[in-house]
Amino acid sequence: MTLEFLVASAIAMLVAGGIYLALRGRTFQVVLGLTLLSYAVNLFLFAVGRLIVDRPPLYASGVTEHADPLPQALVLTAIVITFAMTALTVILSLRSFLESGSDQVDGLAGPETGATHEPARSPARRADRPSRDDRAGYDAVDAAPP
Repeated sequence: MTLEFLVASAIAMLVAGGIYLALRGRTFQVVLGLTLLSYAVNLFLFAVGRLIVDRPPLYASGVTEHADPLPQALVLTAIVITFAMTALTVILSLRSFLESGSDQVDGLAGPETGATHEPARSPARRADRPSRDDRAGYDAVDAAPP
């Protein structure tokens, strides 16, 4: 078995797992699927830069061949972008869960989740202020409810 086959197999497994999880119905599994897909892209970018063994990554005196720094720079940039994307996706899915009371991607609670269709109420919400659901009948031009 060659190194190229092992790397290609690892990329294929990450892509397959990422697609499977990204197509699931729960937000946490979707976030994990997107993360696996980004890992696969990072590994692919690194493999495209040719896997070279026993070459220094930096320029040194007396060495004629060096490792290509471009794939390393691309992967490092992709890692930073992936971290930001994952953080944003987690925050959005957490907000969706707190608003809908369900972690389903479509926002509806299924019978297997045990959650209700009522949005989760925050303990910090003031009782004298109506929630967004209570104001659903008001138009933007109407006065605010009492």
